[in-house]
Amino acid sequence: MNAPRKRKTPSADAAQIAEIRPGQSLELLKELHILTRDGKLNQDTRRKLKQVYHLYNFIEPLLAEVMASRGDLTLADHGAGKSYLGFILYDLFLKGRENGHIFGVETREELVLKSRELAERLGFERMSFLNLTVEESIMSPELPERIDVVTALHACNTATDDAIRFALARQARFIVLVPCCQAEAAAVLRKYKNEALGRTPLSEIWRHPLHAREFGSHITNVLRCLLLEAHGYQLTVTELVGWEHSMKNELILARATGHPRGNARERAEKILAEAHLENLRERFIY
Repeated sequence: MNAPRKRKTPSADAAQIAEIRPGQSLELLKELHILTRDGKLNQDTRRKLKQVYHLYNFIEPLLAEVMASRGDLTLADHGAGKSYLGFILYDLFLKGRENGHIFGVETREELVLKSRELAERLGFERMSFLNLTVEESIMSPELPERIDVVTALHACNTATDDAIRFALARQARFIVLVPCCQAEAAAVLRKYKNEALGRTPLSEIWRHPLHAREFGSHITNVLRCLLLEAHGYQLTVTELVGWEHSMKNELILARATGHPRGNARERAEKILAEAHLENLRERFIY
């Protein structure tokens, strides 16, 4: 008679999954839908886990640099949504350390409440979730006067610009942006298309609606980079993951140097004028 098969626990299952790093919270990975309910990885969740680690590999050296320089760390995830990024960073970096705090800033109260509940359940004590608008977060005493790292992952349309404004106000040492759905510039390009066509042949770049959408996204990120350079940040612009995974794929890493690029504002002014985007001046030049 065959002996009964020993039932494996979820932790035993996870220990056999080479992709999962030692000490990770399995409950968190299930909440993020990276692990299935029975603690397994399938093809889709394995790809998602790979993307999470890839982003973490960009951010971890920045966190380590701050921690090494002052023995502490403050990070604000702006437009946090369900705070998946904050939870991953806490789990992989801060959980085993005595210092460091992550703040999730989000306008939707129901998501803030859910994140608070999850953090309490996981025992992630140095996480705070704040139901604040952009303007409120800039002035709020609930946040430290200075934030070391500001992140904004897939913050839609102008929410990335809001995160930049917050980061500049809080004198962030590092800013990590993955922009998404930049529709504002494209709308302005379409609105003034006829005037632009009569003024510059470069308007052919955005004459067709598809081109206007794509060019609007591109020029928005270019203007964001110039804004950051004007405020003394050194930039790295790269791909987050392969284009086969996501078209919202641009990663902007900004490091404060205290040395503004001398012609950054002038370049931004000329781009806005050439593309007939003067209506957006207040958003990109200050």
